[in-house]
This record gives sequence, structure tokens and C-alpha cells, in this order.
Amino acid sequence: MGNWNVVLGVDVSKLTLDISCAERRLHIKIDNHSKGFAMFRKWCKTNSIELKEVLVVMEYTGGYEYRFIQFLESQFIAYTRISGLEIKNSMGMVRGKNDKDDSFRIGQYGEDKIKRLEASRPLNNNILILRQLLSFRKRLVRETAGLKSTLKERIYMFSTGKDDRISKIIRSKIKADQKHQSEIEAEIAFLINQDREMLKNYRIISSIKGIGKVNAWMTIAYTENFASFPDARKYAVYVGVIPFGNTSGTTIKGKPKVSYLAQKELKQELNQAAKSAMQHDPEISAYAERKQKTKGYNLVLNNVKFKLILRMFSLVKRGEMYVENYRRAS
Repeated sequence: MGNWNVVLGVDVSKLTLDISCAERRLHIKIDNHSKGFAMFRKWCKTNSIELKEVLVVMEYTGGYEYRFIQFLESQFIAYTRISGLEIKNSMGMVRGKNDKDDSFRIGQYGEDKIKRLEASRPLNNNILILRQLLSFRKRLVRETAGLKSTLKERIYMFSTGKDDRISKIIRSKIKADQKHQSEIEAEIAFLINQDREMLKNYRIISSIKGIGKVNAWMTIAYTENFASFPDARKYAVYVGVIPFGNTSGTTIKGKPKVSYLAQKELKQELNQAAKSAMQHDPEISAYAERKQKTKGYNLVLNNVKFKLILRMFSLVKRGEMYVENYRRAS
């Protein structure tokens, strides 16, 4: 815990920031860019808030907070990012919702939890660039898939030949997108090769059977090179592979289920990793074969995803490459 006398709750959106000090009932709404940040500094000075004594608490938004974080780091202002679900569950029953009220609730959460909160580590600028590259790559992949589907449908419905003008345009766009995708992937590989810590962890987790380059890239990007999640279980909850109980008294006896509040993109990529591991990793293959005798396929697949996450975090923590030492009993 740092020496913080003031907790500021921030509700982040794409264009604006709502900033509140719940204890002193102060609030300001600013633009999410440099002019707004200058207003924030002036507001703090007017209200006798010493920046070196401030802890800023905000939610993960997936990127909208990064510009503000860069400003905070330039001014040596401590900050921490918390899961929105954790803040929501800590508030109990609330009525009404707007950005101003949300910023007060985030600030109240920070004041209540001040003894166990820790300031976040400074952002790695390469992580920000990596996430931008991955986001654009995803757009290219989806666009290519859509164009291929359109081309296939057109050929089926109209029996078009090679000289069809629309089909030619579609094929040229597919070829261009695939070329750009290769360029983006080369840029990602170059970026990781230039960062010693990212390269080290990339090599470690990609040595695990089932974890390909895209899964490794995304894991590094969303864990911020394993700095933003303290352990494998918290990351598994974020991805959505940890089942939660659903029982109450004698009337509600539901089966444990994974939460729908999850990072769907990461979960989808892990699906492919788990299927590959079940096919090529002898230990996981034997585990899946044994479990499928009594459990459904989807549940076993989910368990394999959790095993892969445990492996990644364990190996990165130890700084070791994955070594296969499995021997099947005769």
C-alpha cells in the first residue's frame, strides 16, 4: 500500500472521463485527451489535491483508458485498474446508472479497499502497439472470411465463371487482405523480437503443445506480458473457463457453469489450442480420454483450456521452457 491520502474514482469512456473524489463529494467531467488532462491538473490544484498523494482507481475498458494512463505516468500519479465486475459486486444493490454516479462508486470502492490496493506497474508501450496490431489483424481475418463466404455463395447461386467481374473484385480483395495480414504478422514478430521480456515469455508459452503463435501473441497482449494478472486462476476467470457454483439452500441445485462475463475472443482462440493439445500432447490426450468416460466433451475441453493456462503461468513464473516428460503406463 502506498502513501495515498486521496482516492479518485474514474469512469472511462471513449471521449470523456468522469473523475470523482467520493470522500469530499467532488466531481469533474473532462475530455479524454491532453486538453482535458490539463483541466484535471487545474481542478486538483483548485481543490488542494496533491498529485503525489493521489491514487486513481479505474476499470479495465480494453483500451480507452490508455491515453489517460500515459498522462498519469508522465506526472508520476499512482493508479490501479480493477475488473468492472469486481467493483459492481462490491456495491450491493444500486439504483440508477450514469457516468458521474459510476465514478463516485468507483471512488468509494477504492476508499473501502485502500489497504489492499496496489499501484499498477507502468505500461509497456510495446504492449499497446501489440494490441493495436492484433486488433487490426482480427479485422483483416474477419473481412477475408466474409469475402470468401460471399464468393462461395455467388459461385453456387449464379454459376459464375472466371470472367465474372464481381468475383474478380472479391478475389483481388481477398488476396490484398491476405497480403496485409502477412505484413501485420511480420510486424508483430519483429516487435516481440525487439523486446527481451516479451520474446522470452513468447518462447516459453509457445513451447507448450497446442499454443500456437496467435494464442501466444494474444496471451502476452491481454496479460500485458503476465504483469496484469497475479495468478493463473484470475486470468482463467477473465477468459471464462472457471465454472462457478449455482446452489442455494434446498431449492436451487444447479450445476456449476462458466460465467458469460468473459473475454470471448481469448476463449475462442483457446478452444483451438485445447483441441490441438488433446490431439498432439500425450499427457493431455490421456487425461481427456479418461475424463470423457464420465464427463461431456465440452466440460473436458474447458478443463483442458484451464490446464493450458496453468502451464503458461507456471512456466513463465519459473522462466522455463515446456519439456515433455510423460510416459503412459503399460
